[in-house]
This record gives sequence, C-alpha cells and structure tokens, in this order.
Amino acid sequence: MRRFAMISALMVCAALMCSVSSPRAVADTGSADARTGTLQRLLDRLVRESEIPGAQLVITERGRDIRLSSGVGNLATGEPFPSTAQVRIASVTKSFVAATALLLVAENKVELDAPVQRYLPGVVHGPGGDGNVITVRNLLQHTSGIPDYLEKLDISTEAALRNPRPVEELLRLGLDQPARFAPGTDYGYSNTNYLLAGELIERVTGRSLREEVTDRVIEPLALADTYWPDFPREQVIRGPHPHGYAILEGKRVDLDDFDPSWGLADGAMVATPADLNRYFTSLLSARVLPPTQLTEMQRTFPTPDPNSPRAPGLGLFHLPNSCNLETWGHDGAFPGYGAVSIATTDRAATLIVNQLPEKLVTEGDVPLASVLLDTAICGKS
Repeated sequence: MRRFAMISALMVCAALMCSVSSPRAVADTGSADARTGTLQRLLDRLVRESEIPGAQLVITERGRDIRLSSGVGNLATGEPFPSTAQVRIASVTKSFVAATALLLVAENKVELDAPVQRYLPGVVHGPGGDGNVITVRNLLQHTSGIPDYLEKLDISTEAALRNPRPVEELLRLGLDQPARFAPGTDYGYSNTNYLLAGELIERVTGRSLREEVTDRVIEPLALADTYWPDFPREQVIRGPHPHGYAILEGKRVDLDDFDPSWGLADGAMVATPADLNRYFTSLLSARVLPPTQLTEMQRTFPTPDPNSPRAPGLGLFHLPNSCNLETWGHDGAFPGYGAVSIATTDRAATLIVNQLPEKLVTEGDVPLASVLLDTAICGKS
C-alpha cells in the first residue's frame, strides 16, 4: 500500500471511530459555555499532539453554527483558519455522487440492482470485476470487489500529485488487479467504484458530473460555499480557505496552488463545514431524496471487521456514538486536507484539518477525533 493510502486510512480511523471501544463524550457541566470550552480543549490537543498546522470544528443545531478553530491556516503568515473556511472535502464527495445517482433511480433512469454493463457497456471487465455481475448498488456501497486504483498509484511525491491521469487509466489500474471478492459477498472500500459511478451518471444524463451534482444537490439546498471545481481550469480554492499541507519526501509541502483530486468523482468537491452540516441534515430529513431512495441509501451492509463499528450504506456510513442517537456521515482524506461529518436529522458536526495526521492521538483507547465529534454531537447544548 502506498504511503498516502496508509495516512489516509489513519485519518479515516481517527475520524470515523475505528476502535473496539465505543466513543465516549467528554463530560461537561451541561452549559453551552462549558461544552464549548471542552470542545476547544479537545481541538487544541488534537492539533498539538497530531503535529498538524490547524483544524476547525463546526457544529450546526437549530439553525445556528458554532465554529471553533485551532492552530493556523497559513504557516507562512500565521493567519488562523478563516471563519468560513472552504476546503477540499475529498471522499465526502462520494455522498453527493451517491445522492445524484439515487435521484436518477427515483426518476427511473437507473435501476439500483441492474448490472453496470447496462449503463457502461464494455467498461467494467478484467480481473478486477465483471460489469455483467456487478450492480449499481455494489458500486455505491463498495461491495463490488473491484480493487482501489490508489493501491497501484504512486502519489507520494509532489511531482506525481501534479501529474493528473485520465480516468480511463485509473479505471484500468483498479480493474487490472485481481478482484477482492465476489460482488455482493463482502465490503471493501474502493475509489474505483466511484470513478465508475461518475462515468455512469454522465453516460445516463449526457451531462458532466459537475453539472449534475450542482443542479440536483448543491443549488436546490442553496449551499453557497460548496462547488465542484472545473478541473483543470480551476486549481485554487475560490473562497477564503486554509492552505493545505502534506509531508512529501520528508518535507512539508504547501499544496494551495493546485487541485490534487484532479476533478474526479471520488473526491473533487470543495465545501465549508457549515455547508456539509446542512447537506447531511437535509439529506437525513428527506429533503434531498424521496423517502424510498433515502431508505435505500441507509440500507447498510454488515462489515466483518470487529474493529470497525461503522456500517456502510450508499455514500453514507452509520456511525456509533455514546448517546444512542441515529447518526450518519462520511469522511474524506487527501493530501492537503481531511474532513469528516457526522449528523442526525437536526444536528451535525464537521471536523476539518489542513494536513493529514501521521500519527493517531487517543483518549484512552479511543481516537481523540472520535471523542471530539462524539462530544460535539452528544454534549448538552
């Protein structure tokens, strides 16, 4: 596995509660001020002990945003995170792509359990998978067995990150590997699945994925600080944003001036934490999808890993918490930025960082980021 894939997995684990123990909210006195103070201390500790430049936590409840920041957004100037900070949300993009695909299902333009071959004839073939067997649901739920193209892609240097690859090449990197398992028999997270989902949406609609996600999800929800960059024309984040950093070849590199996601369906989007909170609460309240499709999105697949209590739906994960709320979310990690959102129908919290942590900071046996998010969701307001 490439070095980035290992660091990305660490971010996922830290953010999405990959531990045997359930997360535990840090106790406070119950007042809003005490809760905010507790969260600020946890955030400060996360930045300090993870040795990252900065982080921001935004909690949205009852239409009000609470923003907490720690560290810096620009190492050269010492400027803090902007109050309304846009970041590259990496794989959180997948939730928007899944929602767009499910809107096509609602319009009877796509069948969730139809073989991918129907929509992408001749595309899914090779040792990694058979489009006659793999379904649209398998792609969206990571149950296709298709390997992740990142396993064969070296992006451990700045030069490699600045060398975009065509989607066809990346698909072959995934599909030319042996399949992980038979479709529908197991779960295995793979970015290749969402490259294919993006291709499918474009083939069915005759429009770019950027246009479809914008018109079907972003604009109806009035997510003013969320967008799909027009790659390669658009490289720098449009609005106020922290610089993103990565450790490449032993040194910290500022990745502010280009888009390392290459505009692809598995991780292209830019958003603010507040917009992500509004997206997820709207999604879970059936304001994005019809109830039938939301039910399908929340139909989870059992994972065999006892160390991973999260359960995958379609572009969503069902997440554990200490207060027995029904919480869902998604995470994203790519050189420069990490983001994770957790939400109910009326409350959400999103944590963003401007460098992926290279070590796991814990509170007891629980990742500190898990404790932070659990306290944000379960703490008294």
